[in-house]
Amino acid sequence: MPRDVEPRLLRAFVAVAEELHFTRAAARLYVAQQALSRDVRRLERELGVELFVRTTRQVVLTGDAERLLPYARRVLDAQDELLAARADGGRPLLVDLNSAGMVSGRVLERARELVPGWELMARFESGLTRAAGEILGGRLDVSFGYAGGLAPVLRSGLDHQLVRYEPLAVLLPYDHPLAGHAEVTLDALAGESVYAGAGNPGTLEWTELARQLFAGRDIAIAPPAPMAVGAEEFRRVMAKHRTPVLAVVDFPEMPGAVLRPLAGSVPQSPPVAPLAMVWRKGVKHPGVDALRAAVSGLAREEGWLDLDPGSWVPSTVTGLMHGNPRS
Repeated sequence: MPRDVEPRLLRAFVAVAEELHFTRAAARLYVAQQALSRDVRRLERELGVELFVRTTRQVVLTGDAERLLPYARRVLDAQDELLAARADGGRPLLVDLNSAGMVSGRVLERARELVPGWELMARFESGLTRAAGEILGGRLDVSFGYAGGLAPVLRSGLDHQLVRYEPLAVLLPYDHPLAGHAEVTLDALAGESVYAGAGNPGTLEWTELARQLFAGRDIAIAPPAPMAVGAEEFRRVMAKHRTPVLAVVDFPEMPGAVLRPLAGSVPQSPPVAPLAMVWRKGVKHPGVDALRAAVSGLAREEGWLDLDPGSWVPSTVTGLMHGNPRS
């Protein structure tokens, strides 16, 4: 028996033992399947036992694996407690805001006021799918986005809190025929191709929301394109491709484009995206508590969870609590 066993190897073993499927276990841990298989084989060599019987159709635990599993879980629980204790010792909390000028920035500002003695550091990832992987990998602590569109294997490792039913909008080239409208109806976008992050592996949740929103409306999702980073690159790409972009009403101003709220078929019932705050399950940190308190306070003060009757909401909101429909 080895004197020490790396927790990473035990985490790989537990994931496969619980999923009984290497592909699902790899996705759950946000690692490549080859890396996961390599860690399991290494653990088997170090322990001198076979842990799984693998066929083309199923994965079965051996008797040794069944005996090891409860001990491995206790070791990993202890490691999580250790990480939580380290967080209580003053570790900065890394908070992904996605983009500057968004609702998430207001939440962070309020949270900093609630815990002035703690360091809450802003980060800017592109897309909640990418940020969720960073959270599960321990490289990020909190993010904001459309959590209902995350893959189940990612969502299962996260806790969440609904922040706001965020009205959707569209970014248009400044000289687009619809740019002069105060708001743009979904019907008016018929025949258009709208960019929604297609082809970007970090924004799969946003592309899924667009797919649901555009279904049956003769609105196409624009094909994959290089992601523009920075205002000047956005201006250049917008001028070159002239493709409308699905956004939210708080999206920051961009050169060469105008932001117009989207309107639904029913007056006063705009399409919305359920914006959520997400963090890794089991994490304990005063900064997370402050962020949750900031979300609750701002949502109550500004009616972020009030929902107009008839508003379009994506169907993939499983597990997200609902707000209060306006009377």
